[in-house]
Amino acid sequence: VQLVESGGGLVQAGGSLRLSCAASGSTFSFNAMGWYRQAPGKQRELVADITSIGGSTNYADSVKGRFTISRDNAKNTIYLQMNSLKPEDTAVYYCNARKIIIATLINYWGQGTQVTVSS
Repeated sequence: VQLVESGGGLVQAGGSLRLSCAASGSTFSFNAMGWYRQAPGKQRELVADITSIGGSTNYADSVKGRFTISRDNAKNTIYLQMNSLKPEDTAVYYCNARKIIIATLINYWGQGTQVTVSS
């Protein structure tokens, strides 16, 4: 399984970016996909995720109302639309895909893409 992210970059506070994550297999082969981020000196944290069945979404409180996760199953791709960006959103953003096989959770990770928000 390969997850390839794109769309990171440098943006001023208040600006927008859209991240993309293309999976090598069908998005339906995973139970869910999502985005995590890790800022320097901090632990990796969940930003948002979306289930493959039903498309239920979940967001960190810090991004609710500003970020939107979506998916295009035909392209095996998920997106993270980030609006009203703040300097505290600066981090490496990682795409995640997970599935459960025989009661075992398996996680897959992309290589990460840097998002930098200047004040």
